[in-house]
Amino acid sequence: MAKHFAPGGGMNANMMKQVQKMQQDMLRTQEEIENRTFTSAAGGGAVSVSVNGRKELTSLTLSADVVDPTDIEMLQDLIISATNAAIKEADDTMSKEMNRFTGGLNLPF
Repeated sequence: MAKHFAPGGGMNANMMKQVQKMQQDMLRTQEEIENRTFTSAAGGGAVSVSVNGRKELTSLTLSADVVDPTDIEMLQDLIISATNAAIKEADDTMSKEMNRFTGGLNLPF
């Protein structure tokens, strides 16, 4: 004979509370990461960028010696490299923290 649980009672209610707590914890963690700053540099520190967890560029610092009007391409490459590294760090941090909740399931965030 199969056991039937009434909606909102017994194990269902307890399980729902656990799921709701996990969702709240995930949202709080996601918000915390979105408000963090991730900084990366390129060219031996000649270019430094910061992004937040929402992958928005928040800061760009250039060393005076990297600004060469005859080599704009190098400066562009350094900015792209530093920005991509900071975004990757933000992505990796979000994935790592969310994996704590999902147990490694590959869910989009």
